Amino acid sequence: MGAQLRVYKRRIRSVTATKKITKAMEMIAASRVVKAHRKVQASTPYAKELTRAVTAVGTGSNTRHPLTTEAETPTRSAVLLLTSDRGLAGAFNSNAIKAAEQLTARLEAEGKEVDTYIVGRRGVAHYNFRERKIAEQWTGFTDQPEYADAKKVAGPLIEAIEKDTAEGGVDELHIVYTEFVSMMTQTPIDSRLLPLSLEEVAEEAPQGEILPLYDFEPSAEDVLDALLPRYVESRIYNALLQSAASKHAATRRAMKSATDNAGDLITTLSRLANAARQAEITQEISEIVGGSAALADATAGSDK
Repeated sequence: MGAQLRVYKRRIRSVTATKKITKAMEMIAASRVVKAHRKVQASTPYAKELTRAVTAVGTGSNTRHPLTTEAETPTRSAVLLLTSDRGLAGAFNSNAIKAAEQLTARLEAEGKEVDTYIVGRRGVAHYNFRERKIAEQWTGFTDQPEYADAKKVAGPLIEAIEKDTAEGGVDELHIVYTEFVSMMTQTPIDSRLLPLSLEEVAEEAPQGEILPLYDFEPSAEDVLDALLPRYVESRIYNALLQSAASKHAATRRAMKSATDNAGDLITTLSRLANAARQAEITQEISEIVGGSAALADATAGSDK
């Protein structure tokens, strides 16, 4: 019985140490998600206004440009998948990877070749384990992305969209990331970055809003050439911030659940330990009483 009690006490100490770790990770994630959400709120208006500016140029000219003009028969697409470098975030990474695989399957069903670009060690490990081809990969900055990281990711994608498909270029650019809705809700979504759908942007604009008329100098094509890298970089940067905030929120939720489960397990083990201790005490009392009774019987027999 004493050995069983020692086992319970050892497990209680182990679970208590784990609970302290998960509680600390929960608090760290809670502080990081607030900072990440502020960055999302700061970057979103810029990304939206830049998209509207591109839309104004696209609708105000007849220039054919990869930013706003769809290929007649697109044959090749690029998919950028945003995951995290670390785990302990519940289903955050698996949901994003699942959304990317569904998008890839849909594009392939349309007869398009798909080049996959991945941000984050979790996504890279998933594809490498299954021996799937990765066009480009980036790691090491998913928790706290900077604009320089977005420029680094956007570079190869912009080169790919500017090339002809015969030379290894792509006709479309899609991005899969996790949108931060609230502390409790994070939704994996896929969005087409290029070519920009002018109709969809027009539908998102306020009802009755009329885009201003512009004169382009030196030309609309030059303006679009200048806006292309900034548009892609700003959208990728916003997506990186959304993904980082979502990851921290998912980590906080997962660590809170782990902390609560550890507390419940400690309570259960404490009850079992108390029961084992009570059984040990009861056994010792029974042995003492039995020994005392036997001694009394032996004494009474000798007196006779």
